[in-house]
Amino acid sequence: MLLELFQWLATKERAFNVFNYITLRVVLAALTSLAISFIVGPSMIRRLTAYKIGQSVRDDGPQTHLIKMGTPTMGGALILVAVAVTTLLWADLQNRYVWIALLTTLGFGAVGWVDDWRKVVHRNPKGLSAKAKICWQSVIAIAAVVYLAYSAKLPQQTELIVPFFKTIAIPLGAVGFVILGYFVVVGTSNAVNLTDGLDGLAIMPTVMIASALAVFAYVTGHAGFSRYLAFPYIPGAGELAVFCGAIAGAGLAFLWFNAYPAEVFMGDVGALALGAALGMVALVVRQEIVLLIMGGVFVVETLSVMIQVASFKLTGKRVFRMAPLHHHYELKGWKENQVVVRFWIITMMLVLFGLSTLKLR
Repeated sequence: MLLELFQWLATKERAFNVFNYITLRVVLAALTSLAISFIVGPSMIRRLTAYKIGQSVRDDGPQTHLIKMGTPTMGGALILVAVAVTTLLWADLQNRYVWIALLTTLGFGAVGWVDDWRKVVHRNPKGLSAKAKICWQSVIAIAAVVYLAYSAKLPQQTELIVPFFKTIAIPLGAVGFVILGYFVVVGTSNAVNLTDGLDGLAIMPTVMIASALAVFAYVTGHAGFSRYLAFPYIPGAGELAVFCGAIAGAGLAFLWFNAYPAEVFMGDVGALALGAALGMVALVVRQEIVLLIMGGVFVVETLSVMIQVASFKLTGKRVFRMAPLHHHYELKGWKENQVVVRFWIITMMLVLFGLSTLKLR
């Protein structure tokens, strides 16, 4: 909206042309979503508290988590509001990638909202059944990925790019792209959700990865930089940098309220949506493998659950003291802040390694 306004003003005063630069709008998007979250956050937390939308705590979990009982949850709605408003204000609304990323994010957020609402308002501990949740996630993800696959006009839009190798690009075709895209979006969504178990644990890695993906989106959508760095050029992908900037700003603001001891929890409404957003951006800019690298903490957390379940069903024994992995370290004696900060540090290293693929190709 604001972009169109400034483009109109630029016809009368050339100084307004500066708003056509994606880099400026990324910064403005981050600041705008940050401001929206800071302004709306306190009132939203008070309202969630008044409605008694409180977090439940696992009986078999660390005993230190019992003090979290009743802390307002569904705070991820704050992130979604900030991201949606900011994207509509600063992104190019003629860009199809912006819309597909935003709508997918909001769709997954809606699934998370229903799940959270049933848990904390209707007092149904199961929320949405696992089958219903994965069904709705699949419907949204497949619709988005099929649209991307069959609207692609360039070969590089459906090729799998292998990091560190300039000449390796595996043609997937429409069907292969849809299959890969489905697992990327749904997998990342659920991985972030599984990681969201400690104060600030999931949101900071999300901010770091979104910031890195903004760089990849800008390079992929820039003809000159993509050619220089031997990246696939995908016209229009650069606008997703604005979307990523909005996520980073909203995420940092949410961390203000979610840092230990948390005033509010993200809930499924935020975790499922943010994971889907990261997956969708990585899919558009053809950096699925790099996302796997940068989201290593999310990957390991997910694998720990899968290993734990498989081991218990096959042998009756548990590999970890508790899954996901962050609870295992808590039960080993690590304090919550230690687990969170150490996982942040690991993510920072993985994100830097992922960014190194920009040049090391």
